Amino acid sequence: MAEDIKIIIPAEKRVAALERASELKENIDDYLEARGTIETGFSLEDKYQKNKELIMELLDAREEEWQDWHWQVENRISDEEKLSKIINLSDEEKNEISRVGSRYRWSVSPYYLSLMDRDDPECPIRKQSVPSILECTDDFGYDDPMEEEFNSPARGITRRYPDRLIINVTNQCAMYCRHCQRRRNIGEKDVPTSREVLEEALEYVRNNKELRDILLTGGDAFMLSNEEIDWILTELDKIPHVEIKRLGTRTLVTMPMRVDDGLCKILEKHSPVYVNSHFNHPKEVTRPVQEACLKLTRAGVPLGNQAVLLKDINNDPHVMKKLNQELLKVLIKPYYLFHAKRVKGTSHFRTPVEDGIEIMEKLRGYTSGIAIPTYIINAPKGYGKTPMLPEYLVSISSDNLTIRNWEKKIVDYFNPHF
Repeated sequence: MAEDIKIIIPAEKRVAALERASELKENIDDYLEARGTIETGFSLEDKYQKNKELIMELLDAREEEWQDWHWQVENRISDEEKLSKIINLSDEEKNEISRVGSRYRWSVSPYYLSLMDRDDPECPIRKQSVPSILECTDDFGYDDPMEEEFNSPARGITRRYPDRLIINVTNQCAMYCRHCQRRRNIGEKDVPTSREVLEEALEYVRNNKELRDILLTGGDAFMLSNEEIDWILTELDKIPHVEIKRLGTRTLVTMPMRVDDGLCKILEKHSPVYVNSHFNHPKEVTRPVQEACLKLTRAGVPLGNQAVLLKDINNDPHVMKKLNQELLKVLIKPYYLFHAKRVKGTSHFRTPVEDGIEIMEKLRGYTSGIAIPTYIINAPKGYGKTPMLPEYLVSISSDNLTIRNWEKKIVDYFNPHF
């Protein structure tokens, strides 16, 4: 039998390694202290269960109905009086919600409502879903900041890049987020894109062979029936130059029971299919989310997340780090962190770009690389996603780089040109 290999580390190197390990731990002491105060969907399971029971009693619902996504859609809360029976609202708050509702549609799924703190107006779930009077006092911004209508070569399409495009398949969502970039499309009724418009969009894809990546969004692509999703993906699979399909959805956040067995079978059949969701706070990552994500990954569907930087919700390095770590636990890869767009009625959510840069500074090196999204500003007029990065390159010459690392240490890097 071979002898065990003995690794001997000189004492001075072991001392240096222990000193370095101590130094590294000091780098995250502030996060280790803060993370215990950051609420997550897993830490609040008991509270969520009590909220769920209250809502089910109010709506006279059985467990099998709660788990039915059609029931969740049909029983969305969009009335301030009914909402006030679930969360505590003053008469002034109810009047303000009514006023905002006359201008901007709002609606919350029973599931997402169960994640809400009943007493705290600053609850990040509440702020994303319950209208604020600030929406009506804010005319700074645009209905269509990305000028999508000027990037639509065919009905139902948005095209901003050479080899990919968006097909907008519906205006419907499980709930209507207060920071929505397409609130102009919501309207008063849920309207899936007509088959005629979808056929026109698909014909455009067929006629442009450089298009290899098609994103289905809206609205929310998962708000279509399984049969309609199957039909669209089947048509895309018939186009030889289409290599991958992507679906954008927030139902993983707002209505995870949408991920039923039928949907998973369809997505598996049409592989490769990618799904990107939209989590903004650790309180949104729950046990039902974990179950839905596991179903999708078992069907061979890779999952990504596109968060939006939102003032007083997640513009904090510790909260964003915790969000991304919670997402990895449920098999979702943080993909993008978007700077909030200049959408009319949403200025109270916008932050300075410096907030995003600071967050990126406190992610790179401080947590797993797979827990780090790319911070993005969408260039105005539809000119596309532009990464915002801290400055790591100090200088460059013919044979040398001067760089700084995540700890802000300046080092030289030999850069020969052979």
